[in-house]
Order: sequence, then C-alpha cells, then structure tokens
Amino acid sequence: MSGRGRHAPRALIALCALVPVLAGCGGPGERGDQVKGVARTFERALDGDDRAALCAALAPETRSKVEDSEKKPCLDAIDAQDLPAGGPVRSVDVYGRQARAVLRSDTLFLSRFQDGWKIVAAGCVPRSGRPYQCSVEGG
Repeated sequence: MSGRGRHAPRALIALCALVPVLAGCGGPGERGDQVKGVARTFERALDGDDRAALCAALAPETRSKVEDSEKKPCLDAIDAQDLPAGGPVRSVDVYGRQARAVLRSDTLFLSRFQDGWKIVAAGCVPRSGRPYQCSVEGG
C-alpha cells in the first residue's frame, strides 16, 4: 500500500495548515488528553504486535480500506501496512471532531466517533507544500 501515494483526508490537511493561526484551539484539555491516550495505545499495540488492538483503534472506513487493500481481514492485513514505530507523542492538535497527533517518527490523524477517538490515517509524513503521505488512511 505504501507505494500508492496515499494522502491524509484533505480537510485534516487544511486544518493542519492553519495550526499557527489556530494554535489556541487544539491540544490541551480533556479532548487533547483523549487523543494523546489513543495515540499512545496505538503505539503500544504497534510495539507489542497486538494486531487486534491496532485494528480496533482504526476508524471503520480506514479499517475497511486496510482489509480491501490486502483482500484479508484486518487482523491478517495490518502487518502489510508499513506502519512505523512513532515513538513518544510530541504534540496534539484538536479541531472539533478532528485531531492530529505528532509523534517523534509518525503523524496520526483522528476523528471523534460515538465510541471515542479513532485513527483515520497513520504512518503519515509531511511533504513540503503537499499533503501528508500516509501508509494507512480512510476516505
């Protein structure tokens, strides 16, 4: 999947471009702590090769895309997604129901669902003047 030039959802990219302007809107507080917790849980699952926890952390459409890309259930497909070990969370930006968690070696994009924050894109790296390139993403 990594060779297909995947991109994080455009709305999230646009919001991230506004980070300097909107810095007061994201990060601290309960929502920021929740996003940071999901990012940390995802990283622990990645480090521990806990495929069930990785799949559970994904947003429904993202999980479906992982399954479709490999023609297998998520538990069997997630290993092929080239997800990097991201390391510690450096910063979190929250904009309404959307969020970005910047880790040492990865960026995660999340959305808020009824059952909590879910990862809509992972394995994302910034590209100067262009959208993030992500290993895993929903639509």
